[in-house]
Amino acid sequence: MIAVLLSFATLASTLGGGLFALRFRDRLHYLLSFTAGVLLGVVSFELLPEIFELAQQRGIDATGAMVALVVGFLFFHSLEKFVLIHHAHEADYAKHHHPQVGVVSALALVGHSVLDGVGIGLAFQVSPAVGVSVAVAVIAHDFCDGLNTVGLMLRHRNTTRRSAAMLVLDAVAPVLGAASTLLFQVPAAALMLYLGFFAGFLLYIGVSDILPEAHSGALPATAVRLIGLTGLGAAFIFVVTRVAH
Repeated sequence: MIAVLLSFATLASTLGGGLFALRFRDRLHYLLSFTAGVLLGVVSFELLPEIFELAQQRGIDATGAMVALVVGFLFFHSLEKFVLIHHAHEADYAKHHHPQVGVVSALALVGHSVLDGVGIGLAFQVSPAVGVSVAVAVIAHDFCDGLNTVGLMLRHRNTTRRSAAMLVLDAVAPVLGAASTLLFQVPAAALMLYLGFFAGFLLYIGVSDILPEAHSGALPATAVRLIGLTGLGAAFIFVVTRVAH
């Protein structure tokens, strides 16, 4: 039940990201840099240590979880490239914007947000400490999801009303995902694979999406501050994980 309650924070975070996209996108670099550090910290200081601790406690080889990490990284890379490939090519033709392309791309982000909620729920099946850490990462990441959902819709000439409706759908999705995990339990060996897969997902989002966006167009002096904020985000999660344990 705690997982579901925390998932409502992702709802607020997603809505906040969408509203931010409508007004302050040009000032987003600093927040994105911190968010990338948060994701890196969750992978390094919570998920990977938890995988190896579970492996030691249950006498399970952790290699499968490391394979799942690579699969998770490559899966979300492929999903993003293939689902959004039409969108990427459309950028080459300024006058050719099709609202349905934005809708399809935004729906892909909604599906991704359902998985975010499932991730929080399954993390609480591992332990409360893991659940809290994953929830913090997802809440930070979902701010960017809200921003991207609105950005994709508006970029393809969808109306503000339609963009707002898609934002609401994206915001509700993690709550539904977290609630679904109340209906089933996952064995320890499967949870290890999940943790590896989710670590690969967070790692991909951090290094391939958020950091490049944060540093896009940044001057050298600004880049130093942005990197410092990334380190601060990772340090924040380090402290959270130490307190949670």
